[in-house]
Amino acid sequence: MGTRGSVFVEAEPSNPREDVMLEFKALTKRFNDKVAVEDVSLTIPQGQMVGIIGRSGAGKSTLLRMINRLADPSGGELLHKGVDVAKLKGAELRAWRSNCAMVFQQFNLVGRLNVITNVMTGRLHEHGFLSAMLQMFSAQERAFAIRALDRLGMAHTALQQTDTLSGGQMQRVAIARALVQEPEILLADEPIASLDPLNAKLVMDALRAINTEDGLTVICNLHTLDTARAYCDRIIGMQAGRVVFDGAAHELTDAAAREIYGAEAGEAFQEGLTSTSLGGHTRPAPTMPQPARAAVG
Repeated sequence: MGTRGSVFVEAEPSNPREDVMLEFKALTKRFNDKVAVEDVSLTIPQGQMVGIIGRSGAGKSTLLRMINRLADPSGGELLHKGVDVAKLKGAELRAWRSNCAMVFQQFNLVGRLNVITNVMTGRLHEHGFLSAMLQMFSAQERAFAIRALDRLGMAHTALQQTDTLSGGQMQRVAIARALVQEPEILLADEPIASLDPLNAKLVMDALRAINTEDGLTVICNLHTLDTARAYCDRIIGMQAGRVVFDGAAHELTDAAAREIYGAEAGEAFQEGLTSTSLGGHTRPAPTMPQPARAAVG
């Protein structure tokens, strides 16, 4: 596919560092009188895999949705290569959302469509209204979608109706859809929360491989500690909308985790035994699921 051109040429960048992908400056989100995210300041370098952890209601999902602009900040700045994402509108905002792909807990796939069509919806940002409505995708785009599915071991399901897949398969299709957007950043909001341990491991292995092999910056909200420790370079802990921990995975001690989770610490440690722990807490080698060879007509 063609390389993505710059979509922020009209903005005034603020001398960005080349190795910085995202910079949060006192980012805040309020819902009426409730503060969901408060005064978050972070720098995310290019190519890092970041896990955000915290108890329910800590602000993890709101923070992720502000990055993609599914929620607008109430204050502060969110800079991408020196451009304030919070100020983007119209075509620039649509371009940013395609450059910052998102994978959701509930997959957000259309069950009655086949798998390859769901994947190709990741290319809608490249189409006008009519071609998008008529699903007028090119042969090149179809081939690109098949390659994305093949990387995730899902090419054999390309013509299968999506609602016949398992939850783990659906999440891998959702990741393939994100890949065909050709993003720089991949966001994942609780991507394994509803999956069994084996499928959770397949999904996290895929995200780690995309981070390592493609150099994408991956930011994911995770509920279980073993998963965050095993897969992420860096862990950010949130509590009541604020960042209370920011460090390397090996720096997240049990004592630090108990401070982050408070009364829910027991649940977080217990669930860690049934998330991606199929054989301990060692960091897996980043490999994609094995592709299944099948002809697609």
